Amino acid sequence: MATSERLRQATTHTAATNGAANAELGEYGFLIDGQHHHSQDAIEVRSPYDDALVAVVHRAGPADIDNAIATAARAFETTRKLPSWQRSEVLEKISAGIAAHREEFARTIALEAGKPIRTARAEVDRAVFTFKVAAEEARRIYGEIVPLDWLPGNDGRVGQVRRVPRGPVVGISPFNFPLNLVAHKVAPALAAGCPIILRPASQTPVSSFKLAQLALDSGWPAGGIAVVPCKTKDADPLVEDDRIKLLTFTGSPAVGWDLKRRAGRKFVTLELGGNAGNIVHNDADIAYAAERVTFGGFTYAGQSCISVQRVYVHGDIYEGFVDDLIPRVEKLKVGNPLDEATDIGPLIDQGAADRLGAWLDEARVGGAEVLTGGVREGNIWHPTVLASVDEAMRISCQEAFGPFVDLFRYSDVHDAIRRVNDSDYGLQAGIFTNDWRIIEEAFEEIEVGGLMVNDVSTYRIDHMPYGGVKASGFGREGLRYAIEEMTEMKLLTFNRR
Repeated sequence: MATSERLRQATTHTAATNGAANAELGEYGFLIDGQHHHSQDAIEVRSPYDDALVAVVHRAGPADIDNAIATAARAFETTRKLPSWQRSEVLEKISAGIAAHREEFARTIALEAGKPIRTARAEVDRAVFTFKVAAEEARRIYGEIVPLDWLPGNDGRVGQVRRVPRGPVVGISPFNFPLNLVAHKVAPALAAGCPIILRPASQTPVSSFKLAQLALDSGWPAGGIAVVPCKTKDADPLVEDDRIKLLTFTGSPAVGWDLKRRAGRKFVTLELGGNAGNIVHNDADIAYAAERVTFGGFTYAGQSCISVQRVYVHGDIYEGFVDDLIPRVEKLKVGNPLDEATDIGPLIDQGAADRLGAWLDEARVGGAEVLTGGVREGNIWHPTVLASVDEAMRISCQEAFGPFVDLFRYSDVHDAIRRVNDSDYGLQAGIFTNDWRIIEEAFEEIEVGGLMVNDVSTYRIDHMPYGGVKASGFGREGLRYAIEEMTEMKLLTFNRR
């Protein structure tokens, strides 16, 4: 079967439910050891835009999860011995395969995640880049030589440090980037020589199936990648089993910290939430800052952990900034994710839309002013800008994960820096200024994994180190940095006596 056909049809399209025959993306069995398996536990994946049936997915049970772990443990004996050129070649083929099926992957993302099709294409392009960089980094997993003759009696001794793969990896991914955030777990694992078991978000599993099939078609060993959607309680061994050597999780802080508590001796990396603060100082380019805040606050309806949420604007330019920002926001088009003109699609489900409605009501009662937006249509919230917000309100101090931006006025930049830092989260922040003294202070004082100067917190390119501090997690993604997490140092000493 050709790769294009496998991507469209990871397994038979026989209906598992009465309505499943209408599923646009077909029916998918969980994937273990290169084989797709059906179960009695099939779920429907539905569009967050119009609730249309998108796909039917079979979930793995406890015995299947144990089989996936055992298979990965066996596969490690193969993957850890693969030469770097071969790992690199597989990754190059995956990158090329994603590019060759760009429109198909984009449509899948738009259907299952509700992401506007133009934004979905951008995600696909990022995934192409992610695997391309991983292919290069697979050839650059270097060690070092350590001289050991620092004390008498150690003459002629030298150490050699190598980086070796840790072992089987479990990747648990969120709904908001169903291809590229999965890629950020798969690509470094393959580059390092580690098997990986994926548990994708239940709302968006199809992209993971298609990516895993592409990895198999590109030459990765059959036992070296698995996709196991499952119930939360059935996923416990993926977290707790000692045969798994690294758990990489992207999602909410409450879930992430609990997983770490239960993970035992395995290495854990967590990329969790945020409520990103951004500063626009009085020497900034107002139009450019407004353009970037519009992008950073509302792309994919704000459903990003580094989405612009809090914007602190100097009083000298506040009115001018607002006058520039609001027309830009009001030009954004809401609607069907498959419409080429759409900028803002739905939130992932009704629960997310209801939560934001409650937070908005709370803010209004507390005196917040809606400068634009505040309108809901189904699961879609029109892009909303608020002013006069109390920073203790949930819409400010918690993670909105929706198309809501809060504006705050400041006169003292030192106070603005303090207010940005006054958060349980610490993923990324942004600041618009050309004053190097302010930049240095912000970098020193704001506890985040990354500070973006003359850009918004939402900026990310996929090879940079990416991750947070405080409640936002620990460990780093970004190919070289993730590979370091998925490998460990091993020392060999020589005595040339």
